[in-house]
Amino acid sequence: MTVKPAAEKSQFDELQKWVGRTQESSDLVSAKVVAKMAAALDHQNPQLTEASFLPLPWHWLFFTPTPQASATGQDGHPKTGGFLPPVPLPRRMWAGSKVECHQPLHVGDQLTCKSTVESVVPKSGRQGELVFVSVAHRLFKGKQEPVLTEIQDIVYRAMPTGPAPVAPEYTPELGLQWSKTITPDPVLLFRYSALTFNGHRIHYDRNWAVEAEGYPGLVVHGPLVASLLLDLMYSNLGQVEIARFKFRGVQPLFDLEPFTVNGARDGNTVKLWALTPENQLAMSLEVELKSETNKALPGGQV
Repeated sequence: MTVKPAAEKSQFDELQKWVGRTQESSDLVSAKVVAKMAAALDHQNPQLTEASFLPLPWHWLFFTPTPQASATGQDGHPKTGGFLPPVPLPRRMWAGSKVECHQPLHVGDQLTCKSTVESVVPKSGRQGELVFVSVAHRLFKGKQEPVLTEIQDIVYRAMPTGPAPVAPEYTPELGLQWSKTITPDPVLLFRYSALTFNGHRIHYDRNWAVEAEGYPGLVVHGPLVASLLLDLMYSNLGQVEIARFKFRGVQPLFDLEPFTVNGARDGNTVKLWALTPENQLAMSLEVELKSETNKALPGGQV
């Protein structure tokens, strides 16, 4: 990172005190919550039982932070300085995750999530100062039986000082096999915000998104885009079992125009990507399956 004044360097050094901080919470994979997510994605009449298979990454619907109103910042996020470090940069985004799946999740599972701040790394890029915070989430059920491990990368950045560089049109690694056009609207974004108790105003408050944070419109949630990508895979392959997946957000999508989610399979590997209306890469997601068959897992269809 570029050399900083002593006071600023001391401020970033202070953030290292958050490395190793932990928190633990429990949650039930509720059929009601799962049914609401299915409705938001326009799934028709999901047949849910206590053993129904939970598609990934629908585990993001659970263990959601529920700060009091007084502990919520002006942007709608929980105030920093609790579990997450008080990074002094105004924009915060979920940049990507790596997820290891130890066993399938099902409706009715009672789970525990242990979260740890793994690292806090300041950097500088083309758009100015950045701070990357890496958080590990480990899910267990029963007597500490591991279910899923996720390493989540959160990026904090300064407000842009000029237009973002124009990205070239994207050429996928695999030939296109599936594609779906998504027309994002405020109702979809509001529903996903409500389901994940995400108060960040860039997803539902157009004035805030445009005037305070400088976006052209409402921002489509990164995890919602990842969910739509995996939903495309499930709709074409059925309830295949995932060994691991990773995703990386490249640029935001907005509610101003339709975008596409796309995918292709090569053996145990599934490549998925979301494209802007200009065919630029917005998000890439790669899945490794546990089996080359399309045999459905036990449990009802969601």
